[in-house]
Parts: sequence; C-alpha cells; structure tokens
Amino acid sequence: MTDTTATAPQVRKIPAPAINNESKPFWEAATEGRFLIKRCIACNEAHWYPRVLCPFCFGETKWEESPGEGVIYTYSVMHRTPTGPYAIGYVTLNEGPAVLTNFVDCDLAALKIGQKVKVKFQETEGGPPIPVFSPV
Repeated sequence: MTDTTATAPQVRKIPAPAINNESKPFWEAATEGRFLIKRCIACNEAHWYPRVLCPFCFGETKWEESPGEGVIYTYSVMHRTPTGPYAIGYVTLNEGPAVLTNFVDCDLAALKIGQKVKVKFQETEGGPPIPVFSPV
C-alpha cells in the first residue's frame, strides 16, 4: 500500500563540496546565484558534471551560464531517514544534460516525471551553496 499523504521535504544539512581548480569557477558562480554548465568548443555538446575535456569527443570545453531550467527525468522520495523525508533524482536540463539533484520547496507527494523545475541554491556547512531544484 502506498502512502499518498502530502509530504513536505526537510531541509537537510549538506556538507561543503570539495573544491579544486577545475570546479572553482562553478562554485564561485554558485555563490553569486548563477548556475554554470560546460559546453564543448569542438562538438558543441553541453554536459554535466563540468570537466575540462568533453565526454563526447575529448575536445576543449568552455563555461556557459544556464538558466537552470528543465524537467524531472526520475526521482525517489526517501521516507525512512533520521532527518525526515526528502527527494533526490535526475533533472534533464533544457540544454540536454541530466543533473543528479535534491528537490526542495515542494510537496514530495506531488512530484511527477516530466514536471518543470528550476534551479535554486541551498547553503552548505561552511562552503558554497549547492544547486537543488524546485517545481515551477
């Protein structure tokens, strides 16, 4: 039997991300509330997680600001947790890449595959904010 009662997500404490030279521009932009992805200069494919070499053709990449909009590809609601329920899943960005993320500021029981979502930034424990998504 499935529980269909409305469930509000919990704000969970998220540890600070590890920052290196390759990811530093991403985290600096996140601190400013901007969401960056990488795009290949050679084949023009956008990709996530940002990396120096394109995962499609191994070409050079450049940073690109994304509006952080997309749709839920899949998700899972975690109910049996010490901190309360939360949802994680993949969002397919309008640019094409899929991003593993948390869903916030929503009724977890109302999440749907194909639902439009937009990026937000959630504070971490002593580091830059991380991208999370909420329904629009």
